[in-house]
Amino acid sequence: MGPREFHDELGSTQDRAVARAREGAPAGTRVVARTQTSGRGRATRRWSSPPGGLYLSEIVTPPAEARSLFALAIGATLAEGLTDRYGIPLRLKWPNDLLVPGPGGARKLAGILVDLVPSPTLGTAAVVGLGVNVANDPRDFPAEVRRRVAVLSDLLGTTVPVDEVEELAVGSIERSRNALDSPASRAALLETGRSLLYGVGRTALLDGKVAGRISTIGDDGELVLHDDRGPVAVRAGELRLPEDP
Repeated sequence: MGPREFHDELGSTQDRAVARAREGAPAGTRVVARTQTSGRGRATRRWSSPPGGLYLSEIVTPPAEARSLFALAIGATLAEGLTDRYGIPLRLKWPNDLLVPGPGGARKLAGILVDLVPSPTLGTAAVVGLGVNVANDPRDFPAEVRRRVAVLSDLLGTTVPVDEVEELAVGSIERSRNALDSPASRAALLETGRSLLYGVGRTALLDGKVAGRISTIGDDGELVLHDDRGPVAVRAGELRLPEDP
């Protein structure tokens, strides 16, 4: 395990870890922050980062095989780990969010981001960013996202230590990377992701336009939708279900 770099406040753990990877930081290097002022998710979207959450980015050697599945594999492994530890049922929203389903609509508990960057020591480094709402005060989130956010301690009715979730998250990254390098483990992990896929059978909006009904996850991690013409493979885009808050 590499060095752990902790910041009380940081613009973005992902930006800092990407810079460290480009400088040649070893695999296993972690950047963790108590809060972020410019946390980011996919496609430069902002990740709200009030105190009490896990904001972690780790530099790892990317899997030799099936790199397109890496973020999805981490999501599936982390979902299983959180459910096993805390008993919270989770769903995987393609391609990288963990949701808590409920009668008022699903709420977001965690997000995953993977950047591949050149590294003088690793050749190519994967920088894995994880944000998990662990013990945040819901009132600290912006009003416009508050009703769409789930917090682990709120769900359980007791405070969960952030470092406990950090340990679980780091283990999920390592297990996912190793699993993707084994055909049998990779197939099992893909089936787990398919079983956790959120919104199966429901109409999906892709980049704001109706794109079809959610069907499954393809072998390369693509989202498979069905419309009147048959299956459609989606490899990028902003997915939303119209009924969600």
